[in-house]
Amino acid sequence: MSTATAVRVRALVKRYGDVRAVDGVDLDIRSGEVFALLGPNGAGKTTTVEILEGYRRRDGGEVEVLGLDPGTHRAELRDRIGVVLQESGIEPYLTVAETIELYAYYYPHPRPVDEVVELVGLQAKRDQRVVKLSGGQRRRLDVGIALAGDPDLLFLDEPTTGFDPAARQEAWQIVRDLAQLGKTVLLTTHYMEEAEHLADRVAIIAGGKIVVEDTPARLGGRDRQRPRLTFRIPEGLALPRGLDGRVDPGGRCVVEPEDLTETLHRLTAWAKRNGIGLDDLQLQRPTLEHTYLQILADHGASS
Repeated sequence: MSTATAVRVRALVKRYGDVRAVDGVDLDIRSGEVFALLGPNGAGKTTTVEILEGYRRRDGGEVEVLGLDPGTHRAELRDRIGVVLQESGIEPYLTVAETIELYAYYYPHPRPVDEVVELVGLQAKRDQRVVKLSGGQRRRLDVGIALAGDPDLLFLDEPTTGFDPAARQEAWQIVRDLAQLGKTVLLTTHYMEEAEHLADRVAIIAGGKIVVEDTPARLGGRDRQRPRLTFRIPEGLALPRGLDGRVDPGGRCVVEPEDLTETLHRLTAWAKRNGIGLDDLQLQRPTLEHTYLQILADHGASS
């Protein structure tokens, strides 16, 4: 991943009447990284992205996208970005190849059509009409359209909304492939699992402000939170000395150890001495979704 900056935002402001939809956002996205912008509806996420794309004017602050100000160099920027919206109005009776060729025509240095078709995994559907594609295949075509101009930066807005699990996995692979090509990707999503699997870094926006930014693993101190062990033990049997735990309402013992390896060693040795099976033993760590919801609650926001 490059250390160069693809997106630089300082003190970004957008007002609608007396309401500040975006209230002093600072943001840096490095070239070649997948960056996820998360936030509840009405948090300022869409407005921020539309300003970066050049489709909405800001009221204050500084914005540079690929070294250009989208407010004054929209035409130049348009040739270097690709946008995948939640819904697109593709002509249904064109073929896959014809559709990509049509959009590629608008760019000065487009990527070859068959190369784009291969990148998004639609070789077998190259001459298929859009109307006959499945939902997942249409989403692949959406990405293909965004790639037609060989952009440096792609904006993916809720790319897998409404997908079944198999189609979502396929879409994730496309994003990974884009990252391998060195493309910068700005992703907005409501699926925390998607952000965790794809993003190099994550920012959460709430009330028009970026409230936290980090890698998915470290966001909100996830890496410093204790893991949780849960298991059942026979009634009347005490835990081994030095193993502090509690029983939850479902009758399961819960232990949150400081030293996971030592705790597991003590627990399994104790279970073996007492002839207890730990078949239902589970190790849980704080999920990104749990952390996200906690951060929103701490800032008076809701999902």
